[in-house]
Amino acid sequence: METPLHWYALSAVLLFAKMFAISLYQGWYRISRQQFKTPEDAAFVGRAPVAEELPQVQRAARAWANDLENIPIFLALGIAYVQLGLSATAAPWLFGGFVAARVAHTLCYLAGLQPWRTLSYAIGVGATLWMAALILGAIL
Repeated sequence: METPLHWYALSAVLLFAKMFAISLYQGWYRISRQQFKTPEDAAFVGRAPVAEELPQVQRAARAWANDLENIPIFLALGIAYVQLGLSATAAPWLFGGFVAARVAHTLCYLAGLQPWRTLSYAIGVGATLWMAALILGAIL
């Protein structure tokens, strides 16, 4: 049986890969369309800068910003969960559930799918709240 540390480490790597994929997605759209808002990037490919980022790049930036509001909290709670030696049985559900929810959230955000984006967000928040409750139960 895997330990909570195993699930935490796997989750951290998968979340990194997911966020890196968002960056690649943005870069692919910018490069394939040769549209750059930053003047030095546009000049590098011999183009004038555009006034607005591509809609796909803007949407990906919002998904990235949402990750920055949620993933650091999950990672901090995950460290506490592992250090307190909490349930190995719950760990794959908490860590895996959060990662799956964040991947689904990103895919739904990029595709503009509601209510699925909100549902996946809520599942991720639920996993985080469940982890926080287990941590509080262990320390109080």
